This record gives sequence, structure tokens and C-alpha cells, in this order.
Amino acid sequence: MNSKKIEIEVLEYTFTELNSVSQHLIEVAKENTKKSYAPYSNYSVGAAVLLENGEIISGSNQENAAYPSGLCAERTAIFYANAMYPDVAPKILAIAAFYNGNFVDEPISPCGSCRQVLLETETRYKKDMQILLYGENRIYLISSVKKLLPLAFNEQNLKK
Repeated sequence: MNSKKIEIEVLEYTFTELNSVSQHLIEVAKENTKKSYAPYSNYSVGAAVLLENGEIISGSNQENAAYPSGLCAERTAIFYANAMYPDVAPKILAIAAFYNGNFVDEPISPCGSCRQVLLETETRYKKDMQILLYGENRIYLISSVKKLLPLAFNEQNLKK
């Protein structure tokens, strides 16, 4: 038997330690929690994607009584960005969540479905996308989606 250890580097910041671009993206993501439709979970998530052309595309989670027909904020934002600017790579994605009257204390992380979609997007453009995960107590910066999904299902799995 062999053993393989997989580790990722996560940089931890306070809001004031971030550069102005990252601060702005987090503010846009936080603002987008207000646009969430989350009557079932009451867990409002906002996302903001900075594209290489400088555009910022945002999204929020949209729930539906017929689970799993809703859509997460991350996928809402990235699908919209890909549809509006199909030839422009995303550079940074910021995610924030609001629950029980407050922004969450610890950084929110994308679900498995979102990780898969984000990885496909990163692969599509052949460029790393940074991920900013917001929490009131700390913010995580991850240099690439590949770090969030190291043993991913990808196009290589579909080849014989």
C-alpha cells in the first residue's frame, strides 16, 4: 500500500490586509447577499467575479421548493460571466454569506457542485482563478480552484 498526502495552502487575511481590489470584490459579494432568494434555508450567499477585462459580475443563491432546482451564488455568477463574456477569463471569485441577521463568522466555502463548475471554468480558460472566502473573523485566499478540488473529475476521465 502507498499513501499520498494532499495539502493546500490557504492564505488568511483580515479585511484591512487585503488589497483594494479584493476588498471591493468582497463588498460586492456581501451586497449581493441582499439579492438572494433563500426562504427555505435563510442562508443568503453572494458572489462577485472579477474578469480579466475589469468587469465584475455578481450573483446570489436562488432557492426553490423543488430541491435541488435552485442555484448557488457562485454558479449563478460564473455562468452569467461565461454567458456575457465567453472569451474573457475570470481572475478572482469572492463569496460571502449572511445568516441569522449577520455575516458568517468563518469563511464560507463552495459546495461540491460549485467546485466542479469553477474547476471546469478554470480549465476552460487555462488560467488560475483565485478564490476569496469571506468570514467576519478571517478571509481565506486560495490561489486556484484546483486547490479546492485536487482529485477532480475532468475531461481526462472521459477519454478512453
